[in-house]
Amino acid sequence: MMLSVLGWWLFLCAVSALNVAAWLGSANALRRRQAVLPPQAYDMRRLQLLLSAGYVLGCAYRSVLPVYDVPRLCLFDSWLSSVIVGRSVATIAELCFVAQWALMLREASRETGSAFGRQASRAVLPLIMLAELFSWYSVLTTSNLGHVVEESLWGFSAALSVAALVLIWPRCDARQRPLMALWCVAGLGYVGFMFAVDVPMYWSRWLADEASGRSYLGLLQGVLDTSGRWVVSHRWDDWKSEMPWMTLYFSVAVWLSIALVHAPVPGAGSRPPGPLRHT
Repeated sequence: MMLSVLGWWLFLCAVSALNVAAWLGSANALRRRQAVLPPQAYDMRRLQLLLSAGYVLGCAYRSVLPVYDVPRLCLFDSWLSSVIVGRSVATIAELCFVAQWALMLREASRETGSAFGRQASRAVLPLIMLAELFSWYSVLTTSNLGHVVEESLWGFSAALSVAALVLIWPRCDARQRPLMALWCVAGLGYVGFMFAVDVPMYWSRWLADEASGRSYLGLLQGVLDTSGRWVVSHRWDDWKSEMPWMTLYFSVAVWLSIALVHAPVPGAGSRPPGPLRHT
């Protein structure tokens, strides 16, 4: 394995080990807080913890066994590195993560009476479920056009969530604001990355494929291909375009997932006057 690619892979593995340790620490911290948390707040955070486990473990798996889906590239010659396995793990993990977004938005909007926040909390998970379908379309057929739609939906969902948090901000408890600010900054950075880097990258790949007259697979062909074909590559040139998003996704995004477990419990001060509860 080339030293540059090996160093990147070792970094991902080390971050994943730290992430698992951080999740275990979070689980222990939540258990100790159970006696002082209101039952509803504790149940919400326990659900956040379980969803976070799905995301943390899914990202750890994908860090240890990275896969570049469309060209079927992987680092290790194993069926566990096949695209069908990696994409299945990714789908479960990503839906867990977005369910965390939805729960966070629902709790914050309920406590502050934000109608926009409530609608956003209901919209993000269906949007990402749709994004996952487009992702599978691209993975199976090898057409990057599905990835263009997928990544656009992710970016739009993040922008929707940030907009909801900005509108919730004036009504929320002061204890919640630092974490909300962190989510907003991270969300804006994510939206910028998606629309400035990720979506154009997939669009340019699709245009290049169209210009070269590439033939795409049918869905059934794609299932067979992703299940039985994987290409081991340790070349820097093959992985360099995937490294930025994988590195951020398997580190910063996981930290945000774990942080959602420890969102401050909304206090009475976060509740607006009665009329706002019915907006």
